[in-house]
Amino acid sequence: MRLVLTRPQDDSERSALALRARGHEVLIAPLMRVEMIAADLRPHWGAVIVTSANAAAAIATHKVRDALIKLPVYAVGKRSADAARAVGFTDVTSAGGDLRDLLRIISARRPDSKAPLLYLAGEDRAGDLIGDLAVHGIAAELAVVYRAVTAPFPDDLIAALKAGAVDGVLHFSRRSADNFVDGAKKAGIEALGLAVRHFCLSAQIGEPLIAAGAAKVIVAKRPDEAALMALADAAKT
Repeated sequence: MRLVLTRPQDDSERSALALRARGHEVLIAPLMRVEMIAADLRPHWGAVIVTSANAAAAIATHKVRDALIKLPVYAVGKRSADAARAVGFTDVTSAGGDLRDLLRIISARRPDSKAPLLYLAGEDRAGDLIGDLAVHGIAAELAVVYRAVTAPFPDDLIAALKAGAVDGVLHFSRRSADNFVDGAKKAGIEALGLAVRHFCLSAQIGEPLIAAGAAKVIVAKRPDEAALMALADAAKT
C-alpha cells in the first residue's frame, strides 16, 4: 500500500523502515515536531515513569541524569523502554503498550513509598496517570519535558492526495489525527484527506477523523505499532 506517516521525523523514519520491509510504499510527512523543555528536576525520587520515547530522551543531557538513571523506570511500552535504556536506565519495566497495564504494574509493585514517583511526560497527554496513581495511594509528580509543535501539510503530501497516490494514513496519537484533519482543511483538500483509509492505534484516536466525516477509520486490535502495521498488511490484500 501507499501509506503516509505523520509522526515527528525521527519516529516516522523508524516506522517507515518497518513498513517498507513489509512491502509498503511510505511517504513521510511530519505534522508535528518535538521540542525539548528544560524542566527543573531534583535528583531524589522513588522511581521514574515514561509514557513516550521522547520523554526518556529529554533527560539524556539533563544535569540530574546520572542520579535518575539509578532509579527503576516504568515504561508504557517497548519503544519507551528502549529509549530509557538508551539514556542509561538499567532497571526497566515495560507494560507492553497499555496505560492501564502500566498503572496495574506500578500499583502492584508499589515502588519506594518514601519518595514520590517522577512522571516524565509531554505537554499533551492522554488520561490522568497522576490522579489514577493517587487513587491507589501512590504519590507521583508530573514534569513536562517536551512538547509537540504542529506543522502544516507539506507540499508532497498535498500533491500525493491530489494525485490519488495515498491508500492510507497511520495515526499513532489523537494529536496526530487532529493535526491531519486541521491540516487538510487549511490546505483546501479536506475531502481528499478524509477519503483515504485511516489506520488508528485506538478508537479514541479515530474520533476526530470520524467526527470530520472520514468513513474508512480502522482501529488496531491492540494499542501497539505491530498491531497498527498489521492493519495495513491486511488491507493490502
